[in-house]
Amino acid sequence: MILLNFAFMKNDGNSLSARIRSFRYAFRGIATLFRDERNFKIHCVLLVIAVALGIVLGISPAEWCVVALCCGGVLMGEALNSAVEALCDLVSPKYHPLIKKAKDVAAAGVLMMAFAAATCGIIIFLPKIIDLL
Repeated sequence: MILLNFAFMKNDGNSLSARIRSFRYAFRGIATLFRDERNFKIHCVLLVIAVALGIVLGISPAEWCVVALCCGGVLMGEALNSAVEALCDLVSPKYHPLIKKAKDVAAAGVLMMAFAAATCGIIIFLPKIIDLL
């Protein structure tokens, strides 16, 4: 605990107020994703469904960890994809094959994480749903 307090008290430009501002910027980014990104909203709805299913089906703590990591990974991927797209649009408003490649690869990253998350969801939830039927 003393080391944690020391880390926050260092006077090297990383003051507590600067750290709080960093969190404010991050929350502003989340608000931007909710406002501007349709796919982020869709992923959030799926996250709520996954959490509700987890509660109803009584998944284990280890399964909760997998669900949390998968949901976080998909949302993070969507955020990074949105950031790449915004930067690409700024750098090259007109069509450019390298910009297309960057956008396609960023979108592919989200898709791969979404597929991995869906696979984990099937492995965790499907047997429990079958047992209920």
